[in-house]
Amino acid sequence: MAKILPLRAWRYRSELIPRLESLTSPLFDVVSEKQRQRLYQEPYNSIHLSVPRGEHPHQQAAQTLATWQQEGVLQLDPLPALYVYYQHFSLPGSDQQYVRKGFIGNLRLYDWDENVVLRHENTIPGAVDDRVALLEHLQMHVSPTHGLYTDPTFELERYMDESMAAPLLDTEDYQGVRDVLSVIHDLRIIRRFQEVLRDKPVILADGHHRYEGSLAYRHHQRHVLGHDDPEAPWNYHLMYLTNTENGGLRILPAHRLLVDLPDFAPEALLARLQPYFTMREVANPYDLNEIIVGKPWTFGLILRDQAYKIQLKPDQLDRLAWKFPEEIRRLDLTVLHYFAIEKGLGIPGKEQRRSPHIRFERNFAECVSQVAQGTAQLALITNEVPMQDIKRVTGSGYTLPQKSTYFYPKVICGFVFSSLKKNEFTTEDHSCFPVAAPPTTAR
Repeated sequence: MAKILPLRAWRYRSELIPRLESLTSPLFDVVSEKQRQRLYQEPYNSIHLSVPRGEHPHQQAAQTLATWQQEGVLQLDPLPALYVYYQHFSLPGSDQQYVRKGFIGNLRLYDWDENVVLRHENTIPGAVDDRVALLEHLQMHVSPTHGLYTDPTFELERYMDESMAAPLLDTEDYQGVRDVLSVIHDLRIIRRFQEVLRDKPVILADGHHRYEGSLAYRHHQRHVLGHDDPEAPWNYHLMYLTNTENGGLRILPAHRLLVDLPDFAPEALLARLQPYFTMREVANPYDLNEIIVGKPWTFGLILRDQAYKIQLKPDQLDRLAWKFPEEIRRLDLTVLHYFAIEKGLGIPGKEQRRSPHIRFERNFAECVSQVAQGTAQLALITNEVPMQDIKRVTGSGYTLPQKSTYFYPKVICGFVFSSLKKNEFTTEDHSCFPVAAPPTTAR
């Protein structure tokens, strides 16, 4: 199903690796304005390619890229490769150490109806248009999209662990995450990666706008040429692929903050929620995160002077009037948006996606703080979405409610760049690859 290719990556020259932390940047859709302004002060930071500024930002990015290539700031790797990418991290409030294991390569583009690449959320047209314009001007993918495959045998992890014995770089990013990159040139191992992925679909974890931008750019190229070129570079997309079965794959919840609701009265909200939820007051709102964990259709409700655990009454699910398939109806977030936000707060489902009253906040403590300070009128605390739910929904052809997932940690921009120019792109095997026997045991 999924076809992957090695890539000849453009990377920062070796002399810049010791200060790579100052050259990498968050992805375009998560970088804050404050971060941008700080990163723009570094003349070689990847932010100048991923989120360019100026009156004509895309043209400016193209000029910057050309200058960096001419000056040798970025250099083209001599051999095609797969790039192994490990992220070592812990979560707030826990000493447990995680490592998310994955690799970066070029994935063939597939339209949604081919059911090879599966999306779990919808996109915003304006953000897609921006990514298309950047592709047109740069002729380069500046950051990998995060995709998921499923392999309970963990075969590829064996080869990735072997590669990590000799890393290309080892650095810490803005999230406090340790990022380690290594490379696989061995043709026989690369072919094994291709064989394992060949019969598997890929679920998009992050990067829906970038992927859809690539689809739009491919359509544009076909229109300009008047025909299709199956092996043209614009038929591929830079992808970071991780195994859904890996314990280092963490999906954090995205809580809901409600702001600027007209005529908001906490007592009236509690009365409207009573028919649908069993409600128990909690003395300390900071306990809610642990009280609701793992309990289906259970949420935290934080008001200015009160906090509650609210759990849907078992007989209420059948009253959910939205015409969704069972895979969607039974999701925690569907229940939250229907019974709490539509029925409790009076915001119809069709208006929720663009409602100015709904904000999303990953940080639980920030939710408590904003309600206490009056910045938000209330917070609805959610559980993280299980990976099995994502598999069921994407497999059904439907998408999750908006802002359902926050895959952590985020992939970093600046480690590898993938060209869309034919003379810099690899579409076939090369005899110059070293060939060795694959490792037979994991480290």
